[in-house]
Amino acid sequence: MVAKRGKIVESCDCGDACACGTSYHCGATGGVYGLGFIGAVVYYISTATTFWMGVLGILKALVWPAFLIFEVLKFLGA
Repeated sequence: MVAKRGKIVESCDCGDACACGTSYHCGATGGVYGLGFIGAVVYYISTATTFWMGVLGILKALVWPAFLIFEVLKFLGA
C-alpha cells in the first residue's frame, strides 16, 4: 500500500494504481458512462410505446455498453 495525496491505495509492480484494480482518480470513464446512460434513457423512453417498454428501456440503458460492444463486434464480423 502506498500513500497518495493523503489516501492509501493499493500498489503493484506496474506502479499504476488504476491498472491494478483500484479506482483512485482513474479518469473520466464514469462521466462518459453517465452521459451515455442519460442519452440511452432519453432514446429508449422516447421510442417506448407502452409503460412497460419504458421500464424495459431504463433497464436497457443501464447496460448500454454491452449493446455497443455487441454491435461493434457484429459489424467487425468477430
